[in-house]
Amino acid sequence: MTSTPIPTPTATPPDILRCAYMDIVVTDLARSRAFYVDVLGLVVTEESDTEIYLRSFEEFIHHNLVLRQGPVAAVAAMAFRVRAPEDVGLAESWYQELGCRTERRTNGFVKGVGDSVRVEDPLGFPYEFFYSVDHVERLAWRYDLHGPGALVRLDHFNQVTPDVGRGRGYLEDLGFRVTEDIQDEDGVTYAAWMRRKDTVHDTALTGGDGPRMHHIAFSTHEKHNIIYICDKLGALRMSDVIERGPGRHGVSNAFYLYLRDPDGHRVEIYTQDYYTGDPDNPVVTWDVHDNQRRDWWGNAVVPSWYTDASLVLDLDGNPQPVIVRTESSEMAVTVGADGFSYTRRDDVEHGFKLGNTL
Repeated sequence: MTSTPIPTPTATPPDILRCAYMDIVVTDLARSRAFYVDVLGLVVTEESDTEIYLRSFEEFIHHNLVLRQGPVAAVAAMAFRVRAPEDVGLAESWYQELGCRTERRTNGFVKGVGDSVRVEDPLGFPYEFFYSVDHVERLAWRYDLHGPGALVRLDHFNQVTPDVGRGRGYLEDLGFRVTEDIQDEDGVTYAAWMRRKDTVHDTALTGGDGPRMHHIAFSTHEKHNIIYICDKLGALRMSDVIERGPGRHGVSNAFYLYLRDPDGHRVEIYTQDYYTGDPDNPVVTWDVHDNQRRDWWGNAVVPSWYTDASLVLDLDGNPQPVIVRTESSEMAVTVGADGFSYTRRDDVEHGFKLGNTL
């Protein structure tokens, strides 16, 4: 896909700390509560008849996930915390210079969050930036509440966009750093993992029809926590919500499990990636023909993982139109007529290398 790069604003970008919460619309609040609270064990900070605020066990801010009752399942905001109150204004000015629509509310868009700005970014995604937030009890030491499948942190978002390269450049201008990517021999970028905190990513861009949200990911401490979640779902006769895994990613090196909530929103349970905080941390580039990039053990990736994703909303609460990706999709080069074809190039050692080229 050939497209015009997004211009770099002259304004100072905000200093983003980390991904902080996602605001999602669900069509049946009770069913969603049963999934996220009763099954996955997220902690309820507060709730009403129309919304539920949830957090992970090690979190001290008000929430990591908002479930909001609505007519269409979609994502209302992907929210990032910034370093200081003035960074909210910097975010507003930065996006306004890009010509993006912005909306600022001094009392916040959701409970527990103060002065914040929401934007429709150049890719069509609803981003939020905030600093002021209510603190709540951090439950890191409440092992009597954790359980064997405890979700301890929000780790990252994953976004689907038709033009990963264009999005990558814009997010780098915003201050994100690339840790890993997937490319072909022509330099087409199929996905990029981008971070602000010192892990593999706070968000990732995956090539496909978009803008859509691919998944939200929560971390556990160990692999056995993920195995327990699988066993629990089996015991509850809910194994059909497991879309993919458990397994080991090549990209990120993390152990993973992908689930689908009652509305089809995808949730990843994730653990054991690696530190990326040094200024010269090398980018890991994977060959799109190496199937170990998605699953280190070489297991097939189900087609729905490539094709399905959640709608995202504009600032008026309407679904953003989905633009079809015209570049060859990653699915096209990895899924054959038999459902899976192992197409690793023999002349690329291990299928990946450090640096920006194949």
